[in-house]
Amino acid sequence: MTQTQTRPQAKPAQQSGHRATARALLETHGLTYAEQAGITLRDTPSPLYRLLVLSMLLSARIRADVAVASSRALSDAGMKDARRMADATWQERVDALGVGGYRRYDERTATQLGDGAELLLSKYKGDLRGMREGRKTAERLREVPGIGPTGVDIFLREAQAVWPEFGPYFGMKAEQGAERLGLPTSTGRLAGLVAERDLARFAAGLVRAALDKKVVEDVREAAEAA
Repeated sequence: MTQTQTRPQAKPAQQSGHRATARALLETHGLTYAEQAGITLRDTPSPLYRLLVLSMLLSARIRADVAVASSRALSDAGMKDARRMADATWQERVDALGVGGYRRYDERTATQLGDGAELLLSKYKGDLRGMREGRKTAERLREVPGIGPTGVDIFLREAQAVWPEFGPYFGMKAEQGAERLGLPTSTGRLAGLVAERDLARFAAGLVRAALDKKVVEDVREAAEAA
């Protein structure tokens, strides 16, 4: 395909079906992981930090519901920003992770949380907005212990709700969910199915579809009933 050629467009009936599926996904499973973890996402230090912690936990090889519960437990224990995370003892972090059911990697993760908080305090005064600079953002996020490419994907996928310059952002896991739902997998065509304000919710729903066949079934039933 040359640069002057365009990709085939979806037929009107097909596009209508895709939009119906997208609406059904938003209605049935359109909850961001931040919302599930009790984080009201804003472009302020504490919610962004809590999202970073959640992204780190979700990127580990544990169930998403355990990661979400552990993120809540850390916040409930008062570790809602980099300063309070750094001031907590290693055992307090381990205990909070245990409350959320995060036991497989709890000791290593407790260390990473402390080290990451110290890094954020020293380089960015505990404020992730200091990382926000186009392409450099992902590189800076990866400097945080425990945050690799998957963690960056999760963070930016959710943060696009308040950092819109990173949207539309889906990532590989969301694209897998789109394929399972019979939706297009290109970023542009997926983004065209929902309003800009719904991109983060839509992306999270696609990830849920990739992880759970029951989500796919729910969406198909809802789309057929609409």
